[in-house]
Amino acid sequence: MSSQKGNVVRSRPQKHQNTFSFKNDKFDKSVQTKKINAKLHDGVCQHCKEVLEWRVKYSKYKPLSKPKKCVKCLQKTVKDSYHIICRPCAYELEVCAKCGKKEDIVIPFNNKSEKTEHIENNPSSNHRRSCRRNEESDDDLDFDIDLEDTEGNHQMN
Repeated sequence: MSSQKGNVVRSRPQKHQNTFSFKNDKFDKSVQTKKINAKLHDGVCQHCKEVLEWRVKYSKYKPLSKPKKCVKCLQKTVKDSYHIICRPCAYELEVCAKCGKKEDIVIPFNNKSEKTEHIENNPSSNHRRSCRRNEESDDDLDFDIDLEDTEGNHQMN
């Protein structure tokens, strides 16, 4: 037995060996699996990056359904699974976003793209809102003009 006390040397090879490696998208061709496989793990140390890649490789990675609370700023801004620190805090403090240790970050955060992405998302929604407001205000203006016209007609009559 290999677990026997003092039996350190093993004379035979492993009994069962896989003939092919596990593929996490072999039977699961969903959009969620494709997103998980394409995700870039940035802002983490080498060890945490390897852990996250292992989770993705063997279908153990589960994305967050709603943001978690950051341990630094205490806001619900952590949007990446298994992370404890939000992107802005991790970028400012130069720590790993997953373990929180001050180690070498393998792939640093792309802070410029984060800001532009945030700006692109907000103005589009703001633009939609402003367009709706303009439409509503145009309707209100047309309605006010009609009232003034009818009031003018009544005063003339």
